[in-house]
Amino acid sequence: MNSNQQSFQRSRFRAVRHLVATVTLPLGLLSATMLNAATFIGGPENYRALLKELRAGDTLLLQPGLYQRGLPIHHLLGEAGKPILITGIEHLSRPRFVARSGYNTVSIVDSAHVTLRDLELDGRGLPVDGVKAEGHAHWAHHIRLENLVIKGHGNNQQTVGISTKCLAWNWTIRNNVVLGAGTGMYLGDSDGDKPFIAGLIEHNLIVDSTGYNLQIKHQHRQPEIPGEPAVHRSTIIRHNLFSKSELPAEEGMARPNLLVGHWPRHGPGSQDRYLIYGNLFYRNPSEALFQGEGNLALYSNLFVNPLGDAVHIQPHNDVPKQVDIFNNTVVASGAGILIRQKQGEQHFTQRVVANLVFAMPAILGGEQQANLTGSFAAAGNYLTAPYAAVDGLDLFPRVDISTGVVSDSAGFTDYPDWNLDFNGNRRIGGNPGAYSGSGQNPGWQLKLERKP
Repeated sequence: MNSNQQSFQRSRFRAVRHLVATVTLPLGLLSATMLNAATFIGGPENYRALLKELRAGDTLLLQPGLYQRGLPIHHLLGEAGKPILITGIEHLSRPRFVARSGYNTVSIVDSAHVTLRDLELDGRGLPVDGVKAEGHAHWAHHIRLENLVIKGHGNNQQTVGISTKCLAWNWTIRNNVVLGAGTGMYLGDSDGDKPFIAGLIEHNLIVDSTGYNLQIKHQHRQPEIPGEPAVHRSTIIRHNLFSKSELPAEEGMARPNLLVGHWPRHGPGSQDRYLIYGNLFYRNPSEALFQGEGNLALYSNLFVNPLGDAVHIQPHNDVPKQVDIFNNTVVASGAGILIRQKQGEQHFTQRVVANLVFAMPAILGGEQQANLTGSFAAAGNYLTAPYAAVDGLDLFPRVDISTGVVSDSAGFTDYPDWNLDFNGNRRIGGNPGAYSGSGQNPGWQLKLERKP
């Protein structure tokens, strides 16, 4: 058989496979599906068999219902521009995957270019994770998790909504809701040897976690990634809402809402950085809202903690290195922004510029410029409703807070959206803090939901 005949046979097989799989597919979807990518419709009885049929570019549409045998994403290989998509058919009636003892509900092993969308994962209080890239896997890359609802994963503080325990790179975690987990997301292995690299984590709602809402582990080294250039990468954490439960953590297990660990000390990845912006950090009864080390930029965020501290930049497994903290609004009954270094490590630069901080102490450490500070009790003189519960919380300036000091933003222009405020509006004038302007807030009214 010559190459043209082989190509014809493959196309014919795909066409037959497509028609068998989509016999109940609405006409509009059928006409939009090309012969080189099949669309399958699955239900609780047959979805496991259909998973084995998926190839690059294929779609598995899951009908509403109760799925009790987990979702193994094992050796599924999409391609760049041709991901494998597994999604609920109805956005408002997600397929419901319930946990089983001894098995993580979504188990990912050696898979790439796979998108999971519009699913509900119910942990039922069992000690298993919602989504886990398993530790015995070699890698998992270009995984997209979108519009998932993850609940019931609060059996203990080590029970996690989304977890990676193998080499993971180019993940997108977007528009998910994680409710009441032991730990909301835990990315990278605890020993620092299986790093999470170049991730995008955006527009998620993570609330009532016992431990971290999100932790990204430190990295000892980054191995060579096949097909990926050795460049400086960024992990971006933006437009999320991180809120901790007021339930006490397990003894000795108090955790920040978000903690980011250090990059490799030398070699590949040592110049990588975290870009953390446009997030709302809300309440933590026993730790700071944020803790970080290594290379990071923290900007245009809102930090509200009537129960304690806000931002800690401090040694954890390594030390803070290049750190830029600018245009954040902080309201905390404890410390506002604290920067601590190990003795002898002062050759790294930490800049704290144009922040609006109401705490005591407001700012301690770093190279400070053009910040406006005051006590926790003074926040009400400047902000609309800084002490309200979250559904009435409003940190927009009620009066003009321009300091008349123009901050030096020259070193910030290579950060994405560096000149946009928390609402996504272009900054005008020299206001410190996360918002630009004063008076009535023209943007999103803060509440416990995903930031639009």
